[in-house]
Amino acid sequence: MDLSGKRVAVVGLARSGLAAIELLVSRGARVVATDVKPLSALPDAAAVLERHSVPFALQSPEVFREVELVVLSPGVPPHSVVLEEARQRGVWVIGEVELAAWFLQGPVIGITGTNGKTTTTVLTGHLLASAGIPAQVGGNTGMGFPAASALVATSRPEQWNVLEVSSFQLETIEHFRAAIAVGLNVTPDHLDRHGTFEAYAAAKARLFETQTEDGYAVLNADDPVCVRYAARTPARAVWFSLTRPVAPGLWLDGGRIRFDDELLVEVNAIPLRGRHNLENVMAASAAARLAGVDLRTIAAALQTFRGVEHRLEFVRRAAGIEFYNDSKATNVDAAIKAIEAFAGRLWVILGGEDKKGSDFRPLAAALAGKARGALLIGEAAPRLAAALEGRVPYWECGTLAAAVEQAWQRAAPGDTVLLAPACASFDQFENYEHRGRVFKELVGRLHEASRGKGRRAEEAWPNG
Repeated sequence: MDLSGKRVAVVGLARSGLAAIELLVSRGARVVATDVKPLSALPDAAAVLERHSVPFALQSPEVFREVELVVLSPGVPPHSVVLEEARQRGVWVIGEVELAAWFLQGPVIGITGTNGKTTTTVLTGHLLASAGIPAQVGGNTGMGFPAASALVATSRPEQWNVLEVSSFQLETIEHFRAAIAVGLNVTPDHLDRHGTFEAYAAAKARLFETQTEDGYAVLNADDPVCVRYAARTPARAVWFSLTRPVAPGLWLDGGRIRFDDELLVEVNAIPLRGRHNLENVMAASAAARLAGVDLRTIAAALQTFRGVEHRLEFVRRAAGIEFYNDSKATNVDAAIKAIEAFAGRLWVILGGEDKKGSDFRPLAAALAGKARGALLIGEAAPRLAAALEGRVPYWECGTLAAAVEQAWQRAAPGDTVLLAPACASFDQFENYEHRGRVFKELVGRLHEASRGKGRRAEEAWPNG
């Protein structure tokens, strides 16, 4: 694709947008950058724009009048009035991942799902690296991943590109092709953006619809939406399941994971906590095997993988109490999976930005048999309290610092304090990574001498 001299608007100046600007400038495009925030509120963007002499304009219809191409950051909804007007004038409107696909060398492993994307992406990269197969990891820019556009300069024809891709990125792809596409699960999320669950699932389906017949679709046989994706892709399906034998694919056989008829690994040899992580292990193993890694190497590499930050991350043991950080549990399904990873005696910190469409009621059933109490924070606290009322003891703490202190005073040796918010973080934090880092800092500052100053767990519950 020749972009030399083309007039291009980049909308949204977070990490993906800035990576798109760098790529476009390197290809000779004439770029204008725009955002709903003023440049004074975007210091990282200001430095990039200054370095490349890229002009900035606050987002308005005028920005799109003279451009030939619009590139959207993932956080920018693609169907606003100004963008529809641009399309009607013949302007091509694409996302940052689509832009990267025009120039990215080497085959792509694309990984999507409501939960588990980052763990599976990092694990897939780990498995390829353990086999000495060239690969780079990026895509969705959580965990400090480079955006797909940032990988173009270092991409090579013989190198795999392992990309975490979200529904926000996938709803704007056209020519993006995954040689290996992975579908982990699809449960309600981001309904404030997509409107309906069907639209959300359809956005993720684009990863499979754009494949070709020589590709592979690695799909969760236990997830009904993922099962339906098999009919929407020309690629060959490879399955994974926790509940039954599947072929071709991986399945849980008691305490073992099998790949077709061959033993891959004993479950107790895998360091990751939680049954849901077995799905991530199987998906990553399937992708790695299809990319050329032998089963023996996969099995050995699985046993050296310790997980990723903010995903059931062990933080500390103090006064006999264990602390775990699962700040990435930004929806109800992810929080339930985190809760299910523990036998009981939990103090769970829930809350944050209240996503529209979230149903918190399933949390009550998950917590009822395992939690000694829930500590509620953020703007979602009142709705969480209503969902837990009469079933789970709770405290409305307001802030994360107050919740950590409540848990510290009330927990007993042998208990576990788990941050699994079931909500977004933007009411009090920059993102879920910031929330997780603050949690770890708060836990790190706890001193055993300060325990015992608050009410104990066996005293009367605050909600009766």
